[in-house]
Amino acid sequence: MSAPFAARVVTLLPQAFPGVLGLSLTGTALERGLWLLDVIDLREFGIGRHRNVDDTPAGGGAGMVLRADVVDAALSVAMADAGWPLVCLTPRGRPLDQAMVRRYAGGAGITLLCGRFEGIDQRVIDHWGAEEVSIGDFVMTGGEIAAQALLDAVVRLLPGVLGNMASLEEESFASGLLEHPQYTRPNEWKGRTIPPVLTSGNHAEIARWRRAEAERITAERRPDLFAACRAGTDRNG
Repeated sequence: MSAPFAARVVTLLPQAFPGVLGLSLTGTALERGLWLLDVIDLREFGIGRHRNVDDTPAGGGAGMVLRADVVDAALSVAMADAGWPLVCLTPRGRPLDQAMVRRYAGGAGITLLCGRFEGIDQRVIDHWGAEEVSIGDFVMTGGEIAAQALLDAVVRLLPGVLGNMASLEEESFASGLLEHPQYTRPNEWKGRTIPPVLTSGNHAEIARWRRAEAERITAERRPDLFAACRAGTDRNG
C-alpha cells in the first residue's frame, strides 16, 4: 500500500491550519489518514533574540520582505526528504487550474510556501526552483488562504476522499467546460420548475442538454475556456 499524500506548509501563521481543511470531506480524510498535513512555523527560523524573519526592500519602498536566509532554513527542513513540488503562493504566479491540481494530486505530496508582507526574497525562490502559483488576479495579506484553496482542490481528487468519484467526471473543468446547472427537489419552487428534460428519464437527451448548457455557460462566462475547448475538439476531429 502506497504512503498517503503528504502536504507541508511553511507559514508565519501555523495556527491558521488546518482551518477549513479540517472540516467536511477534507477533514474526514485527514482523520482517516488519507492525506497528511505538516505545518512548519517560519518564525522558528528567525534571526536573533526576536526571531526576525523580514527586512526592508532592497532599493527602497514600502513594506517588508521575507529574508532569503530565514526562508531557506525553513525549506531545508520542509524539503529534506521530499521528492515533490515546492509551490510559492504569490499573485504574480501562474494561474492555478484543474490540470495543475490533477498533476499535484497525482504525486506523492507537495510543499507550500506562504508569502507575507511585500513578498519573499527572489533569490530563495530561484534557488529552490519553486513554482510560483496564483489563485487569481487580486492581492491578499498572505498566502495561507491560497494554500488552503489549493490543498482543498488537490485533496478532493485523492482516492477515497469523495464517496462518488463519478461526480468528478461532470464537474467544471473536467471536460474543459464549466459545469451545467444542477437541480433537485422540490420540482417547483417559487414558480420556477426543473427543466422537463431532467425528469424525462431519457438519459441520452439529458446528456445532450447538459452538454449544451455547459457550452452555453462557458461561452458566456469564460470565452477563453470555450475557445480552447473548441480548438481541442477541432484538432481531435
